[in-house]
Amino acid sequence: MKEFMMIFIGADYEELGLSPEELQTRMGKWFAWGDKMRDQGILRGGAALHSTGKSISGPERVESDGPFLESKELVGGYYTIAVDSMEEAARVAQDFPDFDLGGTVEIREIINFDQQ
Repeated sequence: MKEFMMIFIGADYEELGLSPEELQTRMGKWFAWGDKMRDQGILRGGAALHSTGKSISGPERVESDGPFLESKELVGGYYTIAVDSMEEAARVAQDFPDFDLGGTVEIREIINFDQQ
């Protein structure tokens, strides 16, 4: 099996102005998706990320406060999964709960340096 990271990119829920009921429904979809992957034995981990943070860049180590993108989209979280191929990871990503909000799933294979 290979491991893949699914990186979730989309709008900040707070900025969308979702009602408490809408937010609860949306989170229910996320929990159901995570449970489905856990039941299939492919979920390895994941987390949601706060919309703000700090970046440090360049030789001078310049610090900046986030969000970091000019657009309204941000990296909101990630899951790591273990499946046989990129195509299978793409099939798993079809259940991403935020496609209806214009969200994106970026899928990247994780390099395991111990097996190189």
